[in-house]
Formats: sequence, structure tokens, C-alpha cells
Amino acid sequence: MRAFKTLARRLLALLAFLHRENLLRLLAVIVALVLAGAAGLLYFEENQSYPDALWWAIVTLTTVGFGDIAPESLGGRLIGVVLMLFGIGVLGMFTATIAGVFVESRLRKERGMGSVDLEGHIILCEWNNRTQEILKDLRADPRAADARIVLVADIEAKPAADDQLFFVRGKLTEESLRRAGIERAATVVLVGDRSLEHGARDAKAVLSVLTVESLNPAVYSIVELASEEHVAHCERAGADEIIVGAEFSSRVISTAALDHGISTVLRELLSAQVGHDLITVPVPEAFAGRTFLDLFSALKREQGMIALAILPHGGGGAVTNPDAETVVAADDRLVVVSAGR
Repeated sequence: MRAFKTLARRLLALLAFLHRENLLRLLAVIVALVLAGAAGLLYFEENQSYPDALWWAIVTLTTVGFGDIAPESLGGRLIGVVLMLFGIGVLGMFTATIAGVFVESRLRKERGMGSVDLEGHIILCEWNNRTQEILKDLRADPRAADARIVLVADIEAKPAADDQLFFVRGKLTEESLRRAGIERAATVVLVGDRSLEHGARDAKAVLSVLTVESLNPAVYSIVELASEEHVAHCERAGADEIIVGAEFSSRVISTAALDHGISTVLRELLSAQVGHDLITVPVPEAFAGRTFLDLFSALKREQGMIALAILPHGGGGAVTNPDAETVVAADDRLVVVSAGR
């Protein structure tokens, strides 16, 4: 059913495109010339069949003919001349229009003026140093190296030469999000607007979450806030994951002041470009219903991973450093330190 809807949507888009660019009229003129040319040949050349006449009209209109069918009468030859002359003009207009449309479409995409027709993609909101680093880390991760990502930002043009990065220009409004395919997106990352003060930045983030959740309640929304005091508002708005940038920075600095080297370890774990990675993996089928200690030992011994936390299937938050006798369920996920992704 989903495939049928996608096909129907694309067919309607194709018809709208043909109508908008007046290509339907050109196609109608070409068809009329072919039919008229075939009828004229049959009138002057009685020994020709209708399929042969159609074939002759098509090849004469599009080329100068293959020579397999040659009119012998003066009337048939005159019709051939007319088809050749009209073919040069009409087909020239058709190909020029198509080429112009493709060039314009390319420019519109680069400038973010169009819409995207994707499904299961990631939407990045705003463009600044933070978003640039997020995109860089995503591309460094093999799981997202070729992922389709849509950037929604109020900037002049697409900021990176990335074939799988799509650009929608505009402020973070319902219209821009719809153009970015919010109804079919898998994940939305709402990065704070660095041009605003902290209070206004977080207020905009909360409003953006409300807009996103109203358009697609099933999408997984990740929000960056500047202050911890707005976390409750963001949770009520429906955000799935909230990251307070200032809170993380201050806690890393204070911890590093007492436990030297902590920031180096965190930087390595959170970067997809160097060293070990912090990732989530499903519970191996063989360990469903067994203790965390059994799972911890097997993961380290067999896969070189260190299990840090359990993400219960039913929600309720992460269970960090679980007790040794904690039983792991089949639908849970694990947060692990891995040598690779």
C-alpha cells in the first residue's frame, strides 16, 4: 500500500510538472503531427499500411528518416518535408524546455527553494558550527555515511557538497518542515539558534518541538537547549531526547578539574571519527533472560565491547551500571563502548 501511494504521488507530480512547463501542449503537437503525417502518407501512398505510415511519420519527424520507407508521390514527399521542418522546431523546443527545467531544478535544489520527496530520513534544523560538526560526525559513522539528510536553515545556499544532503531554505516553520518531508522523516535534530539569546533560543526550540510533534508524532525528536530550566517545557512539548549544551560543558569541566583526563575519554567516545565509540546494540538472542554479569563478560570476551547501561524496551530511562544480577530482556538495548561501529 505504501509503495502504491508513493507511485501515485510521483505520477501526480509528473503530470503537474508537465502541465506547469507547458510540455503537455508540445507533446500534443508532436502526436498531432505524427498522426497527420501518417494520414497524409496513406492518402498519397495507397500501397502503405497504417503501422508503416506511423513508423515513417515518427522517424521523419525525429530524424531525417531511415530510408526503409520512401514516398514516391509528390504529395507524400511534400508531407515528408513538412514533417522534417516542423520536427526540427518542435523537438528543439521540447528538448530545450526539458534541459531548462533540469537546470532550473538543480538551481532550486542548491538554493533550497523546492521540496524533498524522501522517507525515513533525518532532518537537521539550523546551520551553525554545531550543526556542521553533527553532519561531519554522522558522515563519519558507517551507519549514516550515505543516509539521506535534509537541512532546514535560513541561509543562501546549500552549505556542503554532499549528494545525500538535501537543502530546504527557510525559517523553522510548518511550511518549511512540510517541504522537508517531516511527515515521513525518521528523526529530527533541533539545534539551538545561535543568533538568539539563551531564553529566546530555548523558547524557539520548544515551539519548534510542538510544531514537529503536531506534524508527525511518530518522529524521534532530539532537541538542544541552552538552559536546564526549560527541560520540563520541552518534555511536555513531546521531545524524545533533550540535550542541554551548557549543562554538559560545565559538568565535563568540573569533573575534569577533579579527575584529570576525563574530557579526553569523553571526547573520544562521543566522536565518530577517532578511537572507540559509544553506541547502542540489541541484546544478543542467546542472552535474553540472563543476568547482566553474564552478558557483560561475554560481550567483552567475544566482541571486545564494554556494556555500560541498559535501555529498557518499555521506556523509563537508562539503567546505568546495572547490578550484576539484573535480568536482561530480549527487547532491551545496550549502551556499549565499541572499537568500531
